[in-house]
Amino acid sequence: MPRETIDLPCRVEWLSVLDAEGNLDRELEPDIPDADLKKLYRYMLLARMFDERCLLLQRQGRIGTFAPCRGQEATPLGVAYVLEPEDWFVPSYREVPAHLYRGWPLEKILFWWGGSEQGASPPEDVNDLPPCVPIASQCQHATGVAWGCKLRNDNTICACFVGDGGTSQGDFHEAMNFATVYQVPLVMVIQNNHWAISLPRHKQTASQTLAQKALAYGIDGLQVDGNDILAVIVAMRQAAEKARTGGGPSLIEAITYRLAMHTTADDPRKYRSEEEVKPWEAREPLVRFRKYMIDKGLLDDEAEAALRAEIDAEIDAAIERYENTRHDPFDMFKYMYAEPTPDLQRQAEELRIALEQPMPKPQRREKEVV
Repeated sequence: MPRETIDLPCRVEWLSVLDAEGNLDRELEPDIPDADLKKLYRYMLLARMFDERCLLLQRQGRIGTFAPCRGQEATPLGVAYVLEPEDWFVPSYREVPAHLYRGWPLEKILFWWGGSEQGASPPEDVNDLPPCVPIASQCQHATGVAWGCKLRNDNTICACFVGDGGTSQGDFHEAMNFATVYQVPLVMVIQNNHWAISLPRHKQTASQTLAQKALAYGIDGLQVDGNDILAVIVAMRQAAEKARTGGGPSLIEAITYRLAMHTTADDPRKYRSEEEVKPWEAREPLVRFRKYMIDKGLLDDEAEAALRAEIDAEIDAAIERYENTRHDPFDMFKYMYAEPTPDLQRQAEELRIALEQPMPKPQRREKEVV
């Protein structure tokens, strides 16, 4: 038999609507009402300002370890804009802009980073899963949710987020294999921010793109400029329509960049240079979307100043609600099992005894004479 090249029907495309300087390709510009554009800009600015405040709160010891999303706001926000309220959203842990757009109160996100179980409970009637830290495990959760959407036949879809590092996990590949074999209404979004903590993307895979991994599952792959919210909306609209009409899953690789640290437990100066980061600062989402809004006559300096003041007050109020909320320390024992195990009962009793003990007075240390 002759040796022949197999003709694969699937393809990989690249999509961008706003270039790196924020200039518009009018032929690709999506139809978005002006009111929605203003809303999207507000949420992108809210996510950025909230992110900056959370970083300060962590440094002050008022929340726990925090994962900033600075520079990555466009992709989760664009996806959330396209989803219907009854659709399902399954995040990793850097998709705060989507949570905010889908109705999560600011203080609930603070509860999550502050270690309270309240932060892991989505608002009522919001079809979201809470943030997920174990890398790529949410991919299988999302595939199960999408399978349920198909079985119910209720026209809902599921969008899942995973990082470039998560594509090295078996969970991601198992989820994609199941999703394509059973043609579930899933949109898998890879946020390729170039770094899996300190491991660069080129050490994750030898593939030219992450989008081309879709070809192994028999579907098209799309690589999109993840710092261009318009391109994300175009891509997500296409994938959502395919999922709703029985066309099965899609894989979108969003090219973005993590401008801040992986988390506040991390120092990116240890593994990447300022020379690498600087060009991405000019291509980040807020800068480009702001230029687009100004060019359309939907934003000016006065309007932005008023918007910033309004958002500042909103964040202040959320922080006050967060810090004035009383939490039950025994919540940590309540939500793993329907009936507490003997170990959990023992640990809860140890905590009760410890809390009943008077707080020890701090010991004064006499100044040592050297």
